[in-house]
Amino acid sequence: MAAAALPAASCDRVRSLLPSPPELVPFTVPSDSEDARIVHFLNRLTWGMAPGDFARVRAMASTPEDATARFVEEQLAPESIDDSYVRAACAPLEAIRQPVPELFEYKPSQLDDELTRQAVIRAVHSRRQLHEVMVGFWSDHFNIDASKLDCQWFKTADDRDVIRKHALGKFRDLLRASALSPAMLFYLDGRRNLKFSPEDRPNENYARELLELHTLGVDGGYSQQDVMEAARCLTGWTVSGREVKLGIGRVQFRPAAHDNGPKTVLGQQIAAGGGRADLDALLAIVHSHPSTARYIAGKLCRWFIADQPPDSAVSAVAQSFTSSGGDIRSCLRTLFGTPEFAASQGTKIKRPFHFVVSALRASGAITHAGGTVKRALRVMGHVPFHYPTPEGPAPEGEAWLATLLHRWDFAAALASGKVGCSRLHPQRLIACAGGIPQLLSHCFGRPPTTDELAAVGATDEPLALALAAPAFQTF
Repeated sequence: MAAAALPAASCDRVRSLLPSPPELVPFTVPSDSEDARIVHFLNRLTWGMAPGDFARVRAMASTPEDATARFVEEQLAPESIDDSYVRAACAPLEAIRQPVPELFEYKPSQLDDELTRQAVIRAVHSRRQLHEVMVGFWSDHFNIDASKLDCQWFKTADDRDVIRKHALGKFRDLLRASALSPAMLFYLDGRRNLKFSPEDRPNENYARELLELHTLGVDGGYSQQDVMEAARCLTGWTVSGREVKLGIGRVQFRPAAHDNGPKTVLGQQIAAGGGRADLDALLAIVHSHPSTARYIAGKLCRWFIADQPPDSAVSAVAQSFTSSGGDIRSCLRTLFGTPEFAASQGTKIKRPFHFVVSALRASGAITHAGGTVKRALRVMGHVPFHYPTPEGPAPEGEAWLATLLHRWDFAAALASGKVGCSRLHPQRLIACAGGIPQLLSHCFGRPPTTDELAAVGATDEPLALALAAPAFQTF
């Protein structure tokens, strides 16, 4: 395959294939307490405010309440949002669009580079921001280390065909797609869960994480016996890797390797002879369990409201999960309507990926996510798709406070034009905001304090200081 011989897309090549980005024009910034609600919704439903975002949402209705309600509905329907620029920006990333068998024609380093670039480009430039935020959420929830075995190739397809496809759909569809993802079958050893004879012991790795991390949660009320029975339900599913010449990436059920006896999971009977249907029977049991609704609701509230989410909000979202049959949009609509969400303004700390992307967005940068961005994420310990253990990277912002010095370094490099494959115009940004005080209002989501203004006045790099400021680290 000729394309496999090509190096990862260079910045110049990417730029030459792109349409002209939207020009930076004068924009309105938050100025008073009435603007706080709009800022809050933008901070939580996006990867950070970009120039013009605040004015666009404020113009959606005459009141902040109605404007944010319309913004939520807009973002919950990403298919109706024109995202032609980001599609064009990702078009030169050819490898990640290939069918599963053809991914093996590429070097893992190229796939990894393109996958990371796509994640950053989409997070920075997509107008379907809530969808991108949920892609980040589910990528953590169904964490796969893309450096393990054949995950080096299969994670590309998992991101495209599992996470992105189902990020705002039904949780049960997402759960099933993940269970049968070639990358997940390799990562958690599901492909080795085969029982050819009575002496063969099922591999419990995926079954344990299915219950502990993907559905019920560690305190969800399951036992070791439930893990063993779940593993029995999953026997026989496997995937072809590099060891075959034909049919690479084909997920198949092998009846001869399945434990076809009766099973009991979480007190529910699964009759003997179910064969491949045992998978769906198991997923139906864990999906409908009350602990799953509570666990998913808790994780959503931790992501969008607080590191220690209020029980009342978790209960409301859990009820929405149950009543809607796990409809992710319904859960989010409920969450964004809770008083607890409205009261949580500015209380969360950005994780490194969030900080880097929000800095690029706030500065109005046009980025093709080159090596400088990836190196910054690596030194902060937060390169996408590379967390080594199944629980995924820590969701709490406080766990990442040791990265502050590296954040300051990135802010300085970005503001001085030293972040490769990215370009911005700080002086034009300041002019379009209306001056340095307005630049700070844009970056902080509120007018600056006297001390903040004085600190910026003492430097000739106002954008760098704004992006490094404590106020920019929270959202």
